[in-house]
Amino acid sequence: QVQLVESGGGLVQAGESLRLSCAVSGSFFSINAVGWYRQAPGKQRDLVAKITSSNMTIYPGSVKGRFTISRDNAKNTAYLQMNSLKPEDTAVYYCTADQGYKRYWGQGTQVTVSS
Repeated sequence: QVQLVESGGGLVQAGESLRLSCAVSGSFFSINAVGWYRQAPGKQRDLVAKITSSNMTIYPGSVKGRFTISRDNAKNTAYLQMNSLKPEDTAVYYCTADQGYKRYWGQGTQVTVSS
């Protein structure tokens, strides 16, 4: 069983930065990939970033160049560095961990960007 706890969300102004953290219980080395998704009110949940066990990263065009995902295996923690935030980045951000064919989700952390 894997448990994820996100932290680092908050209220910022447009142009500012935030770093989200995702603490993963259990063996980090058994995790194939860690991802971040976000969901704004009335919208579907979308992928924001993903990093594999070999440190390959994936970003959609909406965040590429502004967001960076990383993982620290020694701390069993993944991070999402978000720079140049925009009001449209406002959403609940969820961390995910893929273990085999199973995907685990965190409880989410709110990010609000004011204009």
